[in-house]
This record gives sequence, structure tokens and C-alpha cells, in this order.
Amino acid sequence: MSDLGAAARNNPPLAAAAVFALVGLAAIGGFFFFEYGLHLPPCHLCLLQRKSYYVAVPLAGLLWLGAGHGASRKVLLLGFLALALIMLWNSGLAAYHAGVEWKIWPGPADCTGPIDKFGSVGNLMQQLQHINLVRCDVASWRFLGLSLAGWDVPLSLALASVAAWGAKATYARAS
Repeated sequence: MSDLGAAARNNPPLAAAAVFALVGLAAIGGFFFFEYGLHLPPCHLCLLQRKSYYVAVPLAGLLWLGAGHGASRKVLLLGFLALALIMLWNSGLAAYHAGVEWKIWPGPADCTGPIDKFGSVGNLMQQLQHINLVRCDVASWRFLGLSLAGWDVPLSLALASVAAWGAKATYARAS
């Protein structure tokens, strides 16, 4: 364990990228566990939140590799800033989704509205093909009062903080 601590002290950007990539990968594993292990299908907003992880985790993996093999400070700094922005955006999306679940504000019509407004008979088949049966305004699981979207807010903020730490460490090493 002291080797990990020494590596983090000697190369904080490498440590930040590794922490981000591993925690992000665990989050991806977590939402696949809920979907396929517990059979809780994701709603439209859940799928949008996942996209942040699908972009950020590979980027963190590349930063991890780059920090360990002498990538330029500018590339590392821009990568960490991109990670921080992605996760800040995702925390906002997750907070919006949690608010929809708590009925604080309305959600998107395609996953929160009533399923009784099909429009004209002419496009009934098209309307039926685009119905989303997984509602965004109903939390399918809660732990300590928070839904998965609610838990994504602190997780995304924590990952944004790790990315900001990596950016700060990269900037400090360049000076």
C-alpha cells in the first residue's frame, strides 16, 4: 500500500487519472449490474447519464497511460479539464433527473408524460413504436432515500473533483 501512496505523491496526475478511470469503470459495472443483474431497465435520462461515463472513462484511461509515459503537460491539462467539465455536466443532468423523480419539475415528455396521447390515427403505428415504457419520473430503486440518479450527483461531483485535482497537479508540475 505504501507503494501506491508513493506513486501518488511522485506523480499526482497519474494517480488522479487512475482513480478516475477505476471509479468510473466501477460505476459502469454498477449500472450494468442494476440493468442485467437486478433487471431494472434504464430510462431515457439514465441512458443520457451513462454517455458521460462512456466518454470520460476511456479518456481517463488514456490520461493514465499518458501520465505514466511522459505525455505533454498541455495534453494532460486539457484532458483533465475535459473530464471535469464532462462530470460537472453529468452532475447537473443527474440532479435534473433526481428532481424529475421527486416531481420537483417536469421531465421530458417522451418518458414522463401520459401514454394516452397518440395523436392522429394515421401515425398511430409510428407513435406506438416510440413509446418508452420505462418512466423517468419513477425511481425503480432507492438507497437511503436516494435513487440511482440521486447517487450519481455526488459520484459525478467527486469525479469532477478528482479531475480538477489532476489538472491542478499537472499545472503545478508544469510551473
